[in-house]
Amino acid sequence: MRVLICGGTGFLGRHIVNALMQQGHDPVVRSRHSDPALDYARLSTAQDWLPHLQGVDAVINAVGALRNRPDADLQTLHMTAPAALFDACAQAGIRRVVQVSALGVDKGDTLYASTKRAADDYLLALGQAGELNPAIVRPSIIFGSGGASSKLFVLLANLPILPLPQIMRNSQIQPVAVRDVAEVIAKLATSDTPGGVIEIGGMQPLSIERFIAILRAQMKYRSAAVRILPAWLSNASAKLGDKISWMPWCSEAMALLENDNVTDPATLRNLLGHEPLDIYQMIDTLPKGGRLG
Repeated sequence: MRVLICGGTGFLGRHIVNALMQQGHDPVVRSRHSDPALDYARLSTAQDWLPHLQGVDAVINAVGALRNRPDADLQTLHMTAPAALFDACAQAGIRRVVQVSALGVDKGDTLYASTKRAADDYLLALGQAGELNPAIVRPSIIFGSGGASSKLFVLLANLPILPLPQIMRNSQIQPVAVRDVAEVIAKLATSDTPGGVIEIGGMQPLSIERFIAILRAQMKYRSAAVRILPAWLSNASAKLGDKISWMPWCSEAMALLENDNVTDPATLRNLLGHEPLDIYQMIDTLPKGGRLG
């Protein structure tokens, strides 16, 4: 099958491309760097998208950002452009559309959550109308080489004294390996099985503090001395992150952690058809075992 991957040059997108190739499919990856006509933020109508869907059997939308960007706001990236893409797929007769969302967007009221949720709902409505057969994948924290959150976790794991916001001790996540998420998405895109909303997370729910400790143990370090930051300093650290475009820790991330980011771990195993990567092996997927320097 020929599968168009929007966001195919990003962290998750690159892994999806590899998974599709390994499964014997033909991934179609276009970006504004290789094709100036394909500027995602400017494709706001179905007519804009139709030329890019010729010869395509399925579509994966893996475009996303945690905050507004200079070249595109979240409303455009998460809702306006995707809705136009979904409409174009319906017009072109492309039934299978996979939307990459995030676990917890149905609960949060942040800009990230609300815009992602709006696109999910729009796609679901098209599915309920019989125009598409959509699958909306909502993963927990994705870990792997090249991921911004992964870089932050590894950076923290390298610190002998670990300053953490209280929410990183209290909130639960289910880290899942990027290669497992990509494999699931590739399988869903090339299958005509019923989709709907699919939540996936790793096999073990735990706090970010515990996850960092596990990464640190894999790097053969002793336990770090954890210092929980007071509320005012935690808030200040998130606001500082707001000013650093590449920093995954920001006010949006902090707000998303107000709800536990967990789901049934059996879903991932069932979709893969084999055991997911164990949380105690994740550091081995990174260059140099995650060590800095």
